[in-house]
Amino acid sequence: MQQFKGKGIGKGVAIGRIFFYDKGEEAVRRETIDSVDAEIERYEAAKAKATEQLQKLYDKALVEVGEENAAIFEVHQMMLEDEDYNDSISNIIKTEKVCAEYAVATTGDNFAEMFANMDDEYFKARSADVKDISERVVRVLSGRETTSDLEEPVILVAEDLAPSETVQFDKSKLLAFVTRLGSANSHTAILARMMSLPAIIGIDIDKSWNGKQAIVDGYKGTITIDPDDDYMKEMLLIRHRDEEHRKLLQQLKGKPSVTKSGRKIKLYANIGGVKDTGAALDNDAEGVGLFRSEFLYLESEDFPTEDTQFQAYKSVVQNMAGKQVVIRTLDLGADKQVGYFDLGDEDNPAMGYRAIRICLDRPEIFKTQLRAIYRASAYGKVAIMFPMIISLDEVLQCKKYVEEVKQELKAENIPYSEDVELGIMIETPAAAVISEYLAKEVDFFSIGTNDLTQYTLAIDRQNAKLESINDSHHPAVLELIRMTIENGHKGGAWVGICGELAADTSLTAKFIEYGVDELSVSPAFILPVRAEIVNTE
Repeated sequence: MQQFKGKGIGKGVAIGRIFFYDKGEEAVRRETIDSVDAEIERYEAAKAKATEQLQKLYDKALVEVGEENAAIFEVHQMMLEDEDYNDSISNIIKTEKVCAEYAVATTGDNFAEMFANMDDEYFKARSADVKDISERVVRVLSGRETTSDLEEPVILVAEDLAPSETVQFDKSKLLAFVTRLGSANSHTAILARMMSLPAIIGIDIDKSWNGKQAIVDGYKGTITIDPDDDYMKEMLLIRHRDEEHRKLLQQLKGKPSVTKSGRKIKLYANIGGVKDTGAALDNDAEGVGLFRSEFLYLESEDFPTEDTQFQAYKSVVQNMAGKQVVIRTLDLGADKQVGYFDLGDEDNPAMGYRAIRICLDRPEIFKTQLRAIYRASAYGKVAIMFPMIISLDEVLQCKKYVEEVKQELKAENIPYSEDVELGIMIETPAAAVISEYLAKEVDFFSIGTNDLTQYTLAIDRQNAKLESINDSHHPAVLELIRMTIENGHKGGAWVGICGELAADTSLTAKFIEYGVDELSVSPAFILPVRAEIVNTE
């Protein structure tokens, strides 16, 4: 029996045989061609096939992990159409008269290195993406497609896994992921958690493991090769305990999220698009606490029209059938860039021109979105939430535009509801400190713990080098949460949490003790959080 330790990024225990996923990559040869036009045509055909494959992966991921996490495959399709990327490939083929495989591989390496050397963590992450799409096109060109067919459920071991590789496997045949490379914030790590699979990174893998019996302990971050009988019995008991726990969670469907002392906690879902509504309802969400409206902008090649936005919001509101839907207004900038906004480069985008700052600076965009949301309010219970607030003046400006929109709709005889709650995200220390005053101007707060942690600790949450000290349980973060809840109630606002800490069941009891009114989490975490709520005094 041999045991190896890495970092667990997906909880649970998996027992089964190892399938060593070898991409079988070969060095791309530099071969001279006879016809430049024929080679460019060959590249275009391969690019079209790669795009088709990515669309299929998007459709598959949409069903398995939701719209927000499937979006990476749309990003990959957009990268394949990037003008600079394609110009580089064409130029290499034309000037050097070489095969498309070599031109794509060279361009992929050059662009990947360029991204990797950038200071901004968002763009650094694009290095792996451009490498992934380039390798896909090279595989199509060379006719050596990697197989993702699995004959039996396996523990998948690999050097690294791109998001496309993670999703292409039959989910029913995957027991766990184990890789040497990767990070806790990588797309693959996020997908593994969304698929509820044990996963470990940082393991010194060995090809000789292929076919061997193994146990993956996602809690401790270990993989054990050829486990002995005693260890096998111990881990079977833990796996059985987990299975029983999942069955118990299913029994909580349809039951209220009420503490032992009778306190009702609203348990809502975070969604990233219209198609995520199904997952929210399937997991028994009591409402939507965070509807990330920026997906409409990220998926568009130009500013989405009022009608386009209205149809999307209306669809979610109707699907939730009377349950509250909290729509966050446009939150772009930082790690979410859209070309047609022409936001420009920034030395520190996380603290730059983003979210409500863009909206208040460009009211024509803001008012278009507000009109669409208010029109959707005629079809159900809608609330509006403004992100990245730092001052009372910003809240008053938001309310001014809201009143203008309502007056315009009234003058045009367009129906809307007067019963739309207005709230703000508390994700900056500034907003937390003045929360007592802000609460008097809004109906609710929603604490965005991801950014609140980032700004409180002065740590870029996209920077993998700082992961070890990026502590969302830091006393300063928890104190700001406690203070915000207390101040919100003083000012007459209800207070929720919508960041990742809302799903951290080790803090559920503490948040209830603080007096939180609502928790909004990814759909998969609704029942585990409900279990904590009903077992809390």
